Amino acid sequence: MGKSRFINRELSWLSFNARVLQEAEDPSVPLFERIRFLGIFSNNLDEFFRVRVAAVRRMMELGKADETILGNLTPAELYTQIHDQVIQHQQKAQEIYTKIWAEMAAENIFVIDETQLTHDQGVFVRKYFQQRVMPNIIPIMLSKNTKFPYLRDKSVYLTVKLSKKNNPEKFAYALVRVPSRSVPRFLVLPEQGNKKFVILVDDIIRFCLEDIFPIFNYDKFEAYMIKMTRDAELDLDDDISKSFIEKMELSLKKRKIGVPVRLIYDREMPGDLLKFIIKKMKLVGEDNAIAGGRYHNHKDFMNFPEIGQKHHYYQSLPPVPHKDLPPRQSILKKLREKDVLLHYPYQSFSHFIDFLREAAIDPKVREIGITIYRVSDTSKVVNALLNAIRNGKKVTVVIELQARFDEEANIFWSNKLQDEGAHVINGIPGLKVHCKLAWVQRIEKGHARNYAYIGTGNFHEGTARVYADKGLLTADPQIADEVAQMFEFFKHTYLHFNFNHLIVSPFSMRRFFKRAIDHEIANAKAGKPAYMILKMNSLIDPGMMDKLYEASQAGVKIQLIIRGIFGLKTDDPVLAANIQAISIVDKYLEHSRVFLFANGGNEQIYISSADWMPRNLDRRIEVACPVLSPEIKQELKDLLMIQLRDNTKARILDNELSNRYNNQDSEHRYRAQEDYYRYIKRHHQMIMKIYHNPRCAKSREVLKFLEDRGLEFDVVNYLATGITAEEIRDFLKKSGLSVHDIIRTSEELYRQEYRDKQLSDDEWVDVLAANPRLLQRPLVINGQKAVLARPASEIDKLL
Repeated sequence: MGKSRFINRELSWLSFNARVLQEAEDPSVPLFERIRFLGIFSNNLDEFFRVRVAAVRRMMELGKADETILGNLTPAELYTQIHDQVIQHQQKAQEIYTKIWAEMAAENIFVIDETQLTHDQGVFVRKYFQQRVMPNIIPIMLSKNTKFPYLRDKSVYLTVKLSKKNNPEKFAYALVRVPSRSVPRFLVLPEQGNKKFVILVDDIIRFCLEDIFPIFNYDKFEAYMIKMTRDAELDLDDDISKSFIEKMELSLKKRKIGVPVRLIYDREMPGDLLKFIIKKMKLVGEDNAIAGGRYHNHKDFMNFPEIGQKHHYYQSLPPVPHKDLPPRQSILKKLREKDVLLHYPYQSFSHFIDFLREAAIDPKVREIGITIYRVSDTSKVVNALLNAIRNGKKVTVVIELQARFDEEANIFWSNKLQDEGAHVINGIPGLKVHCKLAWVQRIEKGHARNYAYIGTGNFHEGTARVYADKGLLTADPQIADEVAQMFEFFKHTYLHFNFNHLIVSPFSMRRFFKRAIDHEIANAKAGKPAYMILKMNSLIDPGMMDKLYEASQAGVKIQLIIRGIFGLKTDDPVLAANIQAISIVDKYLEHSRVFLFANGGNEQIYISSADWMPRNLDRRIEVACPVLSPEIKQELKDLLMIQLRDNTKARILDNELSNRYNNQDSEHRYRAQEDYYRYIKRHHQMIMKIYHNPRCAKSREVLKFLEDRGLEFDVVNYLATGITAEEIRDFLKKSGLSVHDIIRTSEELYRQEYRDKQLSDDEWVDVLAANPRLLQRPLVINGQKAVLARPASEIDKLL
């Protein structure tokens, strides 16, 4: 085949997962965070095999490729390359795993196996096994004459060889599923001095194998781990007598017995046992079986016991309250004044929950709508919606039942909401609803007014702590009224709406962004400023990639921030001379989609739920939204600039998939996620300073005012610590008050020594600094504003 313009999707994804593995290997990453990255790498790989490798296998069986195969590869050639790279990555992961355990040992934290247990530890482990593990184990004896048992997807098993030391020819095989839900994967053993010990449940079972098979006359037990990955594709039948939920439930049951895609086994497994398993499982070809290490399901390392010291973890970055959303004030009222953009996880998802809670109890709110793709197991979002129903609100929930691996949870929430009285719409036939929209309709002055939320990530308070996403809250009719129209469309899909601001796939998004790129091309040819900064998770759509190549050749400067799959060949001197691309993998998962276009000098910025992939542009309901607020546009542009200069966690995306770090020769270190947190903190931090006299009733009243509203503040007991002339001048400048406004003329000292003196303002400032009891109190400063808080309600001017 000839040379391809694009990098293959699957190979690009494997390169992304290699970046995750780089984090696990990086010695500058805190030790226990590296363990977590090993877990993420493993979890990613499992899903990749369940979805993408399964799809490639189906193509091989059909003998033809589909649109997702890029790079001029046949399905068989691609499968071989995937297999080879996965083996390399897993070998690398095993090396990292060994290094991490050695580093933990140097910190007096030991992950030990059954052969390393002391007598006392052995007693502890055997007691734990009898009480917690044994009740959850049902061993299965294997033989040539019995059918091989079904291996559950995502579970790990110990294949056991039982034999006699003095007669090795007499043996038997057995299978033990390692419990996962009922028993934790790790057991923390009692400390010995300053040493901590952890053992995996796998090794607890190995230690106690003779307790599992007491009725057999064997004295030698060997156990080797295996793991099966199955095809996760859902096949929906076409029985018109069944509801969509019934079809989904049946299909989910079928998934659990899906076609085997990959068997991983312990490379130390004896040849006779491996041969027996492969034969009994009827696995065809060596590519289906991959030799691994002693342990599988490294994804469990994402939940490794938190027994480390403070320096073993990332520094905690507590969410910064949004400056425009102070506690105990109406969010809807604020949105009538201005738009608000939330930056997760740098700001708290609780702001959105508060938005829903307020709508749920506001007597003027008539209806609430939301799209649900993924929510947490104990969803505060769903609880707020249920509360709204109980308060008499009409609630419309568009819940996507085909959200991969969340189908069962979404069926549960769909039934729960429907039982409580919500209008539940289970997706749209033929299209996945992936947009992140919420809508509130409120009656104001006899007319309906719309409020809206447009996001880049799921309504999931759990992932909002680790996914970097954006959420726009607005009451601007240009946006909010069109979000209301989206919910009318969900209710009545036969209706057609012309959106002037929202960009909706599959109806207009591809066409809109191609037009935006064409506009940049025209400006470049006309000698005008022409550039784009595009941030997304994946860029693999051939049509959009060809359009970017066209723009590059026309002279448009294109800067790309792509976390995952990426198909452009940026090293091509003809096609991509003006294209630069980086990927950032760090403590938070980069998940937001932000698109900036020069637009002839009048920059336009959009946030979106959609990547540039065929599925997002052609087969999903997605929404991109223009950002109209100049203040928010600046915040988003600053985000993009901060990310582009990252030279600590940004990798260059090149043709060779080398994952080289960006600008390593720079003297200054930039790390986008920490830099952006500091940026958000500077712009939003609301920590007030109060100059307080604890003996003053007015001053105590202001302290209580601040505490009741949950505001953060620092207290300065100025009578004890003093106050400088510079601090007084700073207060006067920020408050707009004159020095005479803050003098306590009722003080005896004032009446005796200063009442009749003619002093300049500067002289008065010096007098107050020398005699702070002459100050009115309390003085309160917040950023660039300040008030003399008499009465306490003056504080409201600072919010």
